[in-house]
Amino acid sequence: MNRHGAGPLAAPRAGLLARLVASRAEIDAQDEREAAARHDASPIRDARARARVRCAGILTAVTYRPRDGVVSLRARLYDGSGSIDLVWLGRREIPGIEAGRRLVAEGIVFGGADRPTIFNPAYELLGQDA
Repeated sequence: MNRHGAGPLAAPRAGLLARLVASRAEIDAQDEREAAARHDASPIRDARARARVRCAGILTAVTYRPRDGVVSLRARLYDGSGSIDLVWLGRREIPGIEAGRRLVAEGIVFGGADRPTIFNPAYELLGQDA
């Protein structure tokens, strides 16, 4: 017991209390951060330009954007700490790349104007329970 009368169960109780008073969005973000950590992924919020990163999360949006004659498929990956854009140049669609799908992506980060971006990332599709 410490000097404040808190025993060894104080930390788990504090975590439970935090979850009870947290918003649904905060709980979902925490769940995503924990899921990403299970795949040995770095938090997206720590991604820096020109560095190789391995990130995991859920695709929140997938769009096909032909721009200036360049075909590309763009997906937004969210891990609870932030979002990163994944862009596959020359692709209109990729089987399995759809909103709501979980994946692990790896590549070099480009510091985009809106958010970090990885062009033509290596990726691994995960099951929905991952």
